[in-house]
Amino acid sequence: MRNPYDVLGVSRSASEAEIKKAFRKLAKTYHPDSNKDDPKAKDKFAEANSAYEILGDAQKRAQFDRGEIDAEGKPRFQGFEGFGGGRGGARAEDFAGFSGFGGGARRGKGGFGADLGDDIFSQLFGDAFRTSNDGMRQGRGRPQQKGEDVSATLTVTLEEVALEAKKRIRLSTGRDVDVVIPKGVADGQVIRLRGLGQGAPGIDPGDALLTINFAPHERFTPEGSNLRQRLPIEIEEAILGGTIRVPTLSGAVEMSIPPMTNSGRTFRLRGKGLPGKTGHGDLLVSVEIRLPEVVDEDLMDYARKRRSAKAR
Repeated sequence: MRNPYDVLGVSRSASEAEIKKAFRKLAKTYHPDSNKDDPKAKDKFAEANSAYEILGDAQKRAQFDRGEIDAEGKPRFQGFEGFGGGRGGARAEDFAGFSGFGGGARRGKGGFGADLGDDIFSQLFGDAFRTSNDGMRQGRGRPQQKGEDVSATLTVTLEEVALEAKKRIRLSTGRDVDVVIPKGVADGQVIRLRGLGQGAPGIDPGDALLTINFAPHERFTPEGSNLRQRLPIEIEEAILGGTIRVPTLSGAVEMSIPPMTNSGRTFRLRGKGLPGKTGHGDLLVSVEIRLPEVVDEDLMDYARKRRSAKAR
């Protein structure tokens, strides 16, 4: 796969918001549901999603920038210091007693790739070496063939996002899958469910690309991990100030407003938004002055006096 920064069209110094914006633009452009007649769109969609899996995760992005993982998120073969006898590193003669290395031991048929040699390198470099080496053996020098990816859409409510709820969805393969809504998920984000795509005998299954859509809410509008709400207040509350009740996803809370609060003023309730990767977002409450439904003569008289005073 190409460099994830090149795939999303962002620089290495791009902010998290810039990366998310670039990904959502590509995901919208190349989503398979909108490009059913373009076979290349699915590949571009999958490539953009894979790139966002790296750059959208702060830890993986840092690992990629340091060269610890490649563009597919797999550990890079870093080697080890001093293999030729350098200071502090392993030396060839340190392994002289094992099959596949020079020294006084019997040389295996597989030379460097003999089973015992593989086991030693598996211990040194972990499952990444074992998996890649086994795949090359089974494919006689070629990587294992992979099946088709499938796409699906899951619509969730903001309450379900807040609770990190579990949802069941049926894929086009006919398989029912329980999906836990991940912390910090964004509207329109694509989640890769590995190994849940099309497969066949002798072929590894592809992946399922699941697009998360937020259902419209009667009160709240999501803005990243923050929520925005427009809340009507009575005119006397706006003039005199006081304590008002504010609905949130976790239940109503009390909020104080100062006297002479103008319509449109926004208050921030910290931690009352959606769960993010580093904590909960905030609830942004914009108050709107609500006039009485029944004509109030005292209020009308006050308004007339104010108008007359301004006209002088």
